[in-house]
Amino acid sequence: MFRQSALSVSLVAALSGVCGAAGAHVVLTEPMAHAGASYVGHFRVGHGCAGAATTAVEVRLPEGVTAAKPQPKPGWTLEIKREPLTQPVKGEGGGLLHERVAAVIWRGRLPDDEFDEFALMAKLPATLGPLYFPTLQTCEKGEERWTDIPAPGAAWGSVPHPAPVVTLEAGGEDPMAHMHH
Repeated sequence: MFRQSALSVSLVAALSGVCGAAGAHVVLTEPMAHAGASYVGHFRVGHGCAGAATTAVEVRLPEGVTAAKPQPKPGWTLEIKREPLTQPVKGEGGGLLHERVAAVIWRGRLPDDEFDEFALMAKLPATLGPLYFPTLQTCEKGEERWTDIPAPGAAWGSVPHPAPVVTLEAGGEDPMAHMHH
């Protein structure tokens, strides 16, 4: 019994630290990735807007991301906004893509006192450095625009409403490159 209680206290303390630091923003839970690789990112929404429940999460994909697939969420509807590419690019399976996913919107209801994650699989660009995903959080009353991008060299938290970011680093082979569908 004591072991289970001590474990529960440790878990609550650990989660409090995570939610306290990152809970105030929409963040990517996987902050590092290999440039040019496939990536599964989870956008964590830690709260609503000034006490109001979240009703939509819209993630805009940076231009360097040409292929993306959102993960459906039970109880939420999913909308995918597409835009034409200036030049076709090779997609999954070798076919040419003539358009890209520009934004993904999940619509549902997430009470202010709960958190959730919204997943997206994407092919990342080959460039190194930060890659920002501007995100609009719509609530029953109001909205939060997590769209601020810090100046080059400035810290992510130096802006009032930082966009979720993944830092692209040089890496090895894409672990998902050989997966068959």
